[in-house]
Amino acid sequence: MTGRRHVGRAAAAALVALAATALLEALALPDGPPPADRPLLVAATPPGQLPLRDHARHAPRQRRVSLVPPGRGAVRVPVLMYHYIRVNPDPNDKVGFNLSVRPEDFARQMDWLAAAGYHPIDFDDLRGYLLGGGDLPDRPVVLTFDDGYRDLYTVAFPVLRAHRFKAVAYIVAGFVGSPVSVTPEQVLEMDANGIEIGSHTVSHADLTKLSGSNLWHEVFDSRAALEALLGHPVLDFCYPAGRYDDAVVRAVQAAGYATATTTQPGQVHSAGDRHLWTRVRVDGGESLEQFVADLGPGEPGEMVVQPAPPPGPLHGPARRPVTVPLVAPREALLAGPPIEGALP
Repeated sequence: MTGRRHVGRAAAAALVALAATALLEALALPDGPPPADRPLLVAATPPGQLPLRDHARHAPRQRRVSLVPPGRGAVRVPVLMYHYIRVNPDPNDKVGFNLSVRPEDFARQMDWLAAAGYHPIDFDDLRGYLLGGGDLPDRPVVLTFDDGYRDLYTVAFPVLRAHRFKAVAYIVAGFVGSPVSVTPEQVLEMDANGIEIGSHTVSHADLTKLSGSNLWHEVFDSRAALEALLGHPVLDFCYPAGRYDDAVVRAVQAAGYATATTTQPGQVHSAGDRHLWTRVRVDGGESLEQFVADLGPGEPGEMVVQPAPPPGPLHGPARRPVTVPLVAPREALLAGPPIEGALP
């Protein structure tokens, strides 16, 4: 009987030891990958989203940041102009080459912006500063993508999300859903995740060759179509190929756009010229050194303490809903420019 008790106690002790060993192994943090016979458990990531690490428990509540204080009538904000993010498929297509930034070059440029302390903003932010007296982060920059090609979503968007960068996508409303363009679902996903959607007309027409109802269709109906899709105002416009004249600017203003961008070079912007804002073209094949040189000096700021942003994905700002279909005030075209000082 005594022998049996000793055996039972020994067996129990062995089980306890084995359990303790298993627990310690489970809690241990290995220096390398798990053995081949031990599966690595990874939390599932919803389709279309990048996995984000959870730092909520250790995130600081405040941070010291450098901000551009309110009150500056003009600010230096390079508005970078991209088109394709791809390898140009036709080496003989010089125009396509100049419009095509290779994916590896684009990723390198975004890495440099992050490392150099630049802060991508959108036009909601820039308008809020120039018209509403808010503030901006120092070294602000706006990343714009013209035309809404499919690689905007498949190539550029994941890089932007990984960096938590805002951007502006100028969408040609009539091209949405075509084989080479973004789909309606992709536009909605980008809009909900830090990409401001702007209008680039219905068919990318040369607006200086249009008048009357044809001009109004390109300028206004493109905005109405995008607002019907998004459910909130679309306030930013881009002149196709940078072509505009007095009549075109009046039509853009009358259609209710708060800003419009050109292809003219420049970096300094004010409220008075917000329908003719300049940009910085990013050409295909240019070196990183040229990219940095084209940015110029950043807008300086002042150090302040503010609440730290919450961890997690970057979402677009809450925007007021619109009533669709939008009713066009066509008589506004005959009233002249509603905003003074927009033309040079």
